[in-house]
Amino acid sequence: MVENRPFLAFLTHLVLILGVVIVVFPVYLAFIASTHGPGDFMRGLVPLLPGPHMIENYSFMLNEGISSAGAPPLSIMLLNSLVMAILIAVGKIIISILSAYAIVFFKFPFRLLAFWIIFITLMLPVEVRIIPTFKVVSDLGMLNSYPGLIIPLIASATATFLFRQFFLTVPDELMEAARVDGAGPMKFFRDILLPLSRTNIAALFVILFIYGWVQYLWPLLVTTDSRYYTVVMGIKRLAATADSEPQWNFVMAAVMLAMLPPVLVVILMQRLFVKGLVETEK
Repeated sequence: MVENRPFLAFLTHLVLILGVVIVVFPVYLAFIASTHGPGDFMRGLVPLLPGPHMIENYSFMLNEGISSAGAPPLSIMLLNSLVMAILIAVGKIIISILSAYAIVFFKFPFRLLAFWIIFITLMLPVEVRIIPTFKVVSDLGMLNSYPGLIIPLIASATATFLFRQFFLTVPDELMEAARVDGAGPMKFFRDILLPLSRTNIAALFVILFIYGWVQYLWPLLVTTDSRYYTVVMGIKRLAATADSEPQWNFVMAAVMLAMLPPVLVVILMQRLFVKGLVETEK
């Protein structure tokens, strides 16, 4: 049992506050930068209070963008990133939960071998197999398309492993009772396993959504059409342009807008996310 000592409580809160300040202060500076004009950063001093150009900067980036950077308006890139992140997360969860269900509840030859082959793919992320993956996508004509952005990233050995570990904790009596009641494999999966897996699915959705949202290397390789640029690619292009023509107010406005969807997903699904990570019994 942890003793309730005032000094320790004060020290703990002090460390937590310092940690929050260290993490949040750069984000605060990015927000401040997004509300000023470009000339405010030529004076050699970084302002610490919001400026008067917030609505102007954000609306400009959403509707027009910086044409010299070769990127479309930020609204198009945000939509592309949103479609990519949602479909990657949903696709990974569907494939992983079905494969884990088959490995755990169906008796077929070499099922453990199949699981370990899936698990070994953790050692081969897209960055390792980038050349053959790009060759396959190119040969299939999926460059500059949503399938080319999504399908190569849609399998997940990690999610399969987590669902398998959870399914192994489901009592055999539950499956036998469902079988006695006349429930077939899909009915057992739909009516029993899916509700039990709700918190696990929510936790994985948050993690996989952020994974899809922050992808940079793969979208950079398979998209040359600006209509399919993602927001992370766009920020990189804007920052490269900012080196020659300082427009950090627009770059930081793009950064703040790009940060909103993942933050909203985490906030809205926080309760289920935490339960999915800490619960061991359903």
